[in-house]
Amino acid sequence: MAEEFPFEISPMFEGERIRKNDMYVELSGPKSIGYELVRAKPMDEVEDGKFTLIGPDLSEMEEGSRYPLAMIYKIAGELVEEDLESIVERRNHDFQNYLQGLMHLNQRYDVWVRVSKDAIDKGLTSFEPVAKAIMMLFKNELPFIEKVEAIYVTDQAEIKKEMDNVKQIYRDRDDRTRNLHDEDVDTFYGCSLCQSFAPSNVCVITPDRISLCGAINWFDGRAAAKVDPEGPQFPIPKGDVIDEESGEYTGVNDIAKSLSNGEYDRIKLHSFFESPHTSCGCFEVVGFYIPEVDGIGWVDRDFTGTAPNGLPFSTMAGQTGGGKQVVGFLGVGINYFRSPKFIQSDGGWSRVVWMPKHLKDRVMDDIPDDVADKIATEDDAADLDSLKEFLDKKEHPIVERWEDEEEELEAEETSTQTTPAAAPTMMQMPVTATGAMPMMPISGNSGGVKVILKNAKITIDKVIVSKKNE
Repeated sequence: MAEEFPFEISPMFEGERIRKNDMYVELSGPKSIGYELVRAKPMDEVEDGKFTLIGPDLSEMEEGSRYPLAMIYKIAGELVEEDLESIVERRNHDFQNYLQGLMHLNQRYDVWVRVSKDAIDKGLTSFEPVAKAIMMLFKNELPFIEKVEAIYVTDQAEIKKEMDNVKQIYRDRDDRTRNLHDEDVDTFYGCSLCQSFAPSNVCVITPDRISLCGAINWFDGRAAAKVDPEGPQFPIPKGDVIDEESGEYTGVNDIAKSLSNGEYDRIKLHSFFESPHTSCGCFEVVGFYIPEVDGIGWVDRDFTGTAPNGLPFSTMAGQTGGGKQVVGFLGVGINYFRSPKFIQSDGGWSRVVWMPKHLKDRVMDDIPDDVADKIATEDDAADLDSLKEFLDKKEHPIVERWEDEEEELEAEETSTQTTPAAAPTMMQMPVTATGAMPMMPISGNSGGVKVILKNAKITIDKVIVSKKNE
């Protein structure tokens, strides 16, 4: 291979990170545009091994610069069908990372590629050997592909011209699972593609829960497992239902323990707080708990500002990713917002309090009418104070939770007082439905104490408060 290509090709290079100082050029990514797309075609419409480039080649790009990139692959074969497009498309992520000196992240129109300076120094001056290597890997690793042709585009105008059509293709794929639900099948599917970056990640794909990357739905997983039984997509027997509302199944728990090397033994597919789904790093959206309002916010990769908690997507993604099971943060694919089981064990849409406007607009048709205008965006709330004011004004369902928790707290305080005039000597610390401690004022001249706990799971039986003798 070293003689054929100006780079080494091996799975050992998966997980290679190319930092900014080591980068020769960045392609697509959060500050540019691009996509990757696979299309199934009849045999006579694919010229096997052909490569076409539209736009400047690597040799024409300036060091340290950023360019758009689209990668289109046409595949053909007796067993090739449309249901396999997403699977082959996702393997582009896999195979690009086999190439030493290339780093490929994300998927669909969030794709992000970096080429290292070392790769350029070793003779990588064109996209052609990259495309040739990927086509070779497609045919070697996916034997149902008999012919493959590649088209790379680095011309921004050409990419923009096709972007709407490409996004419609993605939407059409996602819509196939609309009328199929978890209870209708006895088999889910798993995907291990991201384990090179997130070793303990357990990606479970069901009719009601798309892959975290948003690229593989239940039909895609089924098709892939059928034609490539030894591949990264595989069946997961659903097993017995432990808890239907939170989406806990014996079969999923078994595979969680196996794939995470024993780090996790429970996954609740539709829970945000208790044993949530692991988060790899390729997720499209991060959910984050906002204890100050007892609600959940969501932020996607395209949002460049900061959420009301003061954090941008990148910071929360770093906190969430790596295959971890993090209480208070959750990575999801955008199509999960369209699921009727969307975080249903924690209140579903009635628990959602904030989203970037463009993300909210994108899924607006799937937000219940009674809560749609009560979910804030960056236009309504830029910080916690304005968020709380907005929710209160709009009478968001979350406000009822505040009132219930305040009444609960008052009842606890009253029941522990020995006399009406006496300071409380002991009281039970209430825990909200989320498992989070409410903020409590402490009597005295201090004006109160604010405690913020991050990534902590705490169980408290009681807190004793005693009056200090002067």
